Amino acid sequence: MYIEKRKSGKNIKYYLIHSYREKDKVEKIRKYLGSNLSKEELEKAKKKAEEKIKELLEEINTKVFLFTLTKNQIESLNKFNEKIKVVNLSKDEWKLFTEDFVYNTNAIEGSTVTEEEVPEILHKKTADNEEEIETKGVANAVDYIRSTKDDLSLNLLLKLHRLCFEGSKPFAGKFRHVNVVIRNSIGQVIHAGVPKEELKDYLKDFIEWYKENKDKFKPLTLAAIMHNQFEHIHPFQDGNGRVGRLLLNFILLKNNYPPINIMLEDRAKYYQTLQKYSKEDDIRSTLKFLIKQYKKTLKEVTTKKKKP
Repeated sequence: MYIEKRKSGKNIKYYLIHSYREKDKVEKIRKYLGSNLSKEELEKAKKKAEEKIKELLEEINTKVFLFTLTKNQIESLNKFNEKIKVVNLSKDEWKLFTEDFVYNTNAIEGSTVTEEEVPEILHKKTADNEEEIETKGVANAVDYIRSTKDDLSLNLLLKLHRLCFEGSKPFAGKFRHVNVVIRNSIGQVIHAGVPKEELKDYLKDFIEWYKENKDKFKPLTLAAIMHNQFEHIHPFQDGNGRVGRLLLNFILLKNNYPPINIMLEDRAKYYQTLQKYSKEDDIRSTLKFLIKQYKKTLKEVTTKKKKP
């Protein structure tokens, strides 16, 4: 940090300047200290400005999964939790949440099953086609994350994938041995999963990081980080979105927090937050997005319950 002087008529204005590198560019933070300051006034203003700049840097430099976070940075992320109202869903509300979650999470990935068809499919004894298998499978996975006492592990991820896709995908319950990419509607690659040769190491680090850091973070923050890193890794040949959203809710439920349903209508915004995480290590966008989705979720299950 250094002090910059500027003449303005007969006055001298003082600024504290700090330069830092963001990606490939050098950026500057400039804080105005005052004009025509004495040596003592300048020193006092400088100390205050230094603290403000440090706070800004902590927000700017929040790098998530590599984790060189300070205590203040972690506390800053954890503050998002204060915007979640912790409630316990009733039996009827859980039924509605499950139906809504199954519809939205499958529809996000292209399922043509309508919202009205989901309850009918879940009541059927057997599924008639691939989409019905996955409808019933995701519902079974929701029941599993509600009841299991297990903690996060690679086996749990495999179990969730198997529950969702057994009978519809030949690789159900298996990590991929191929490279995968995600393309947008015009065929452009918007994300590539980690190389298949590095997948084993990424998954090992994923679980180890969780064990070492899970007590440092509030439930919403922890769930957002693990969900986003899971999607960044993309460990399955297909079905990563659905398993990732189940993982998000597994962590919330394990910590006695309410579940979150990501809505089909907000799919584009959801994908944007994932890209910001992968490209810029930005977890704050996801946290803000999840808070809005939770409020929608709560409104949805309580409003539907009151209908005759």
